[in-house]
Amino acid sequence: MNKMTEWSFRNKAAILLLVVMALVMGAISYLRLPMEFLPSADNPQVVITAIGQGSSAGTMEEQVTNPLEEAVMFVDGKTTMFSTTWDGYSQISINFDSKTNMKEAKAAIQELIGSVPLPSNVMQPFVTQLNTSMIPIGWITVSFDESMSETEKKEKVSKVQAALQAIDGAGAITVSGLERAVITIAPKADKLQEAGLPVLSLMNVLQGRGVTVSLGDRNVDGAAANIQLVDRVDDLEALRALPIAAGLTLADAADVQLSSESESLSRMNGKDAVMLTIAKAADANAVAVGNQVEKEIEELNANDPQMEAQVLISTAESVVHSVNSMLREVLLGALFATIVILLFMRNLRATIVTIVSIPLSLAITLYLLQLSGVSLNIITLGGVAVAVGRLVDDSIVVIENIYRRLQRETFSIGLITEATKEVASAITSSTIVTVAVFLPMGLLRGSLQDFLLPFALTVTYSLLASLVVALTVVPLLSAVLLKGTKEAEHKGSTRFSAFMAWNLQRKWLPLTLSAVLLIASVGAYAAMPKGALDASSSEHVNVELQYPSDTPYDEVIAGGEKLEGFIHAHGDVEWVLMAIGNSSDNAQFGAIVSPTLVSLLVDMKEGADAEAFMDAVRGQQSQYENADLAANAMDLMMGGGSSSIFMDVTAEDEDGLERAAEQALRAAADIDGVLKVESNQEEKKSVYTFELNGEARGEEVAMQLQGLLNPVPLGSIPVEGEAVPVMLLPIDNPDTAAELESLTVWTEGGSQAISDIATLTQKELPSTYYHKDGENYIRITANVDPKKLSLVGEELTKSINGLELPDGARISIGGASAEQSQDFADLGLTALISIGLVYLIMVLAFKTLRAPLAIMITLPLAAIGAVLGLLVSGITPDFTAMFGALMLIGIVVTNAIVLIDRVRQNEATMTVREALIEAAATRMRPIVMTALATICAMLPLVFGSHESGSIVSQSLAIVVIGGLAVATLLTLIIVPCVYELLFFRKSRKQRRAAAAQQGSAVEAGSST
Repeated sequence: MNKMTEWSFRNKAAILLLVVMALVMGAISYLRLPMEFLPSADNPQVVITAIGQGSSAGTMEEQVTNPLEEAVMFVDGKTTMFSTTWDGYSQISINFDSKTNMKEAKAAIQELIGSVPLPSNVMQPFVTQLNTSMIPIGWITVSFDESMSETEKKEKVSKVQAALQAIDGAGAITVSGLERAVITIAPKADKLQEAGLPVLSLMNVLQGRGVTVSLGDRNVDGAAANIQLVDRVDDLEALRALPIAAGLTLADAADVQLSSESESLSRMNGKDAVMLTIAKAADANAVAVGNQVEKEIEELNANDPQMEAQVLISTAESVVHSVNSMLREVLLGALFATIVILLFMRNLRATIVTIVSIPLSLAITLYLLQLSGVSLNIITLGGVAVAVGRLVDDSIVVIENIYRRLQRETFSIGLITEATKEVASAITSSTIVTVAVFLPMGLLRGSLQDFLLPFALTVTYSLLASLVVALTVVPLLSAVLLKGTKEAEHKGSTRFSAFMAWNLQRKWLPLTLSAVLLIASVGAYAAMPKGALDASSSEHVNVELQYPSDTPYDEVIAGGEKLEGFIHAHGDVEWVLMAIGNSSDNAQFGAIVSPTLVSLLVDMKEGADAEAFMDAVRGQQSQYENADLAANAMDLMMGGGSSSIFMDVTAEDEDGLERAAEQALRAAADIDGVLKVESNQEEKKSVYTFELNGEARGEEVAMQLQGLLNPVPLGSIPVEGEAVPVMLLPIDNPDTAAELESLTVWTEGGSQAISDIATLTQKELPSTYYHKDGENYIRITANVDPKKLSLVGEELTKSINGLELPDGARISIGGASAEQSQDFADLGLTALISIGLVYLIMVLAFKTLRAPLAIMITLPLAAIGAVLGLLVSGITPDFTAMFGALMLIGIVVTNAIVLIDRVRQNEATMTVREALIEAAATRMRPIVMTALATICAMLPLVFGSHESGSIVSQSLAIVVIGGLAVATLLTLIIVPCVYELLFFRKSRKQRRAAAAQQGSAVEAGSST
């Protein structure tokens, strides 16, 4: 590193050119770097979604879920498989290990389920594998003038969709809430009875129709010709004219109408609306595409007053907000660092030399990010914001040492290089140590690695760049700007030197006090509840109103509208989007929900307290006695931000399964902090079963009953150039068991009541079925106070472990608490590996085992400050706070390295104690300066706002600030004590020798 400084002085022109090139390349890289919301990361999960309208949950489980599970049971890389089955829908989630190629896994699953025979009313299953690049860049609602017809509305939506699709870089666009054209066939029971025809005859009306068949080549009239047969049903009149029996057309036996229906309901601020979500192409720039989307929407609104399109959420805005936040943090950080340096050094030119490292380091970082293929996203930008406070540290140490030497010696190039050489080893070791803390992030699991690795690379690049700048550019600028500088010599504080001497003579006192503080902080942290991510500043809130599965659709809509009205009346709400039901478009992305679930996405006004709003919504639970009401923070990265804990109960038999589930329910209900406990077995639905006595064929009877009770798809015909589905409407609408038994079907013996050939039974069965790795299990869900998440998780684990379960029964705990514990465990392992790497690097730097041990004592000292910061601020520790603690490992050892490096230099001419006192007095100023610069640069994160979903947050900043402040103070006091203890024999021998020499001198003086 010393040669680097010498080389820079020999090649001043080259350094100047490199500086200009770095700044230019940084600016170009900033403009060229793709801007994304999140780094690209595969979700290690494949989701299979099957839709079978009209089928009960039990039927879907038996005929759809089970066959699909059997087909994919042994797919390569599978770790666990969960499935959920309810009325009309089935969804299977297959989790894979982190080594699996997810594209290959998806292809394998598609091939496996392609050969599975499914009932005729079940659509081809959708296979979904999500990646963060598939996150929509915009959510757009389109509302219309109430006087517009459905056909006009559809034309408007098609116009919007075409305009968005034409944007360069636009990807898939999905539409929900749009009514679609459908042709309905309503049978006339009396006409069918007169003709002696069963409803089954109408089901075959389109069979074999709408075909074009080539009949071969022939010579016709002496010329070669092709012969083909065409059977077209291309309009309503042709459909109505189709014969179903001799002298009887479809129009005679049924009413055939063109109507419309909607798969799902979407409402924007109380008005019916259509929702469009637009994604970007894989290699497109999210910000550029997002800006084009907003521009296109503005033009569409200006050109069409009958339609109002609105961009609800834009990830482009989030990225731009992050960029602006980064620039603000950088500028504020640079300002605070400048003020700190100016106050300590009282020299404007020295201050200018120091802060040059910020723009240079950032420019180099941006260029390296572009070379690495890393995008600008909220993770990497957060890394830049965090690193700003550390960018000037190395430069501060260099310029302070140069400036201190200039106050005592005459200016020369040799003095500059010598002063830089004195601290080169220290700043190099401290920077490499900080970088090493982030290396173990490559060992983290799955998506956590995908998110943290770009963050680590950003911090690593910026710190290494700042080191190079400190060793090359800073000395050169010092030689130019500090030439002729002559200030009064800055002497170390004599009071502090005296205090250090007193402190070293009574080492037991500071060491005991620090040990007590450490034990108290560890105890305080253990007693602190580990909460979910703070949601008070959330921009969006997700409200869910879940009705029982047997609730009529009209009642669900009425409840949703009532809750929608309450939310609208709240003063902190900008807009409300309500959605009910499912759509095939959403099913393509695995987005399937309960048909009786009302979802409301709420946009909060700027500065609104989302926690208070969610409490107000939860307080409305008494208004919906038959439904469950929940409100959670919503962000684009984390989803709904749920704080629920799952208990999955499995057993070898149904009796053991139910008994174990009852025990788990009671155990969870008794724990403080659990708001509500529910089980999927609690909600049941009446299932009526026709059990045939063998006189009729089950398949024929089932087809007739489907036609009698449910809409049956018959196919499609072209209408105005578009394929329109044809649905056979049910002929009966029985409301009682007696009416069910009176249904009439056709058998070989003629028309018969269903009660003559079958027995009707009724059972209460679960409305939802859960499978875990192909076996039935019961899921118990405990809704928990977010602030008590860890405490409830611990208590629940103890309670479950203390249960005496039936033989073969097992209960596994998952959900938010388990995920939090796993994330904390991963970070804990990463921290241990980082500590090991830090110690190894310091041993290599100091070439001894003992000196680095004195430096490592700063880590528990930092823990004292981190816990104190959380206690004073009242912030509940969450994942980002723990990530801040991981960062502290690399930050706090920097000061101790600078101190011990000076001690090792002093030991060449001083005793151990003298070396410690001199080093503490001399290095106190740069240590306090670097700490204050870092702390001040983090202050904007404490008092400002952070992007939802980012690693960088208020709790991270508080942990870093508290840990660094206390560690800096105690480093100057405790580290010298520990160092002298480690070299106790050598120090004692030196002190005795000095005392003996002093005694001899006294005796010689007295004899004289």
